[in-house]
Amino acid sequence: MNTGLVSYRYASALMKYATESGNAEKVYDQVLVLVRSLAAVPELRVLIDNPLSVSDGQKFSLLESALGNDRMAEELDRFIHLVMKNRRTRILRLMLLSFVSIYREANKIKVSRLITAVPSPELEKELAAEMKRRYGETVLFEHRVDPDIIGGFILEIDGYRLDASVSSQLESVRRQFMEKNRRIV
Repeated sequence: MNTGLVSYRYASALMKYATESGNAEKVYDQVLVLVRSLAAVPELRVLIDNPLSVSDGQKFSLLESALGNDRMAEELDRFIHLVMKNRRTRILRLMLLSFVSIYREANKIKVSRLITAVPSPELEKELAAEMKRRYGETVLFEHRVDPDIIGGFILEIDGYRLDASVSSQLESVRRQFMEKNRRIV
C-alpha cells in the first residue's frame, strides 16, 4: 500500500468536503492543533497509530480532547470516523499533514523560517506585507531567536535562504581579509 497516495486522497477528500460546506478554515485550524498535538506528545501518536492500543471510541476522545475547549468541526468529526471505520488510523497523521499542505497551496499560504537575534514582530509584519504585495501570498513565519547571529536576520522560504545577519557579514569580511593576506605572503 502506498501510504503517501492513500493519505493524499483522504486529505483531498477532506479538503473538498470542508470547502463545499464552507468550513475549510475552521477544519484547517483544528487539523493544525491535532498535528501539533501528535508531534508534541509521542504517546498520543503511539496510541492513535496502534490498532490494538485502545478502542476507536477512546482514540476519538483523545483526539477531541487535544482540541481543548473547541468543539470539533462536523467535517473533521466525520472524516476521523471514516478513517477509523476503514482501519486507516495508522496513517491519520500523514492524512492530516497532507491536508495542511493542500489547504496552504489552495489558499496561497507559504511557511517561512525567520531567525533573528532578538524577537522582532515588526520585521515579521514587514516581510509578510512585502510577500503579499509582490506575490499575492500569505506568509506564516516560524520565528526562532538565535543570539549568535548578532543582528540582522536569516529568512528561509521555498528552499531559498537570505542571510542578512551580522555574523555572516563579519565572516565574509574575515574571509576576504584572509584571502588578501595570503596573496601578500
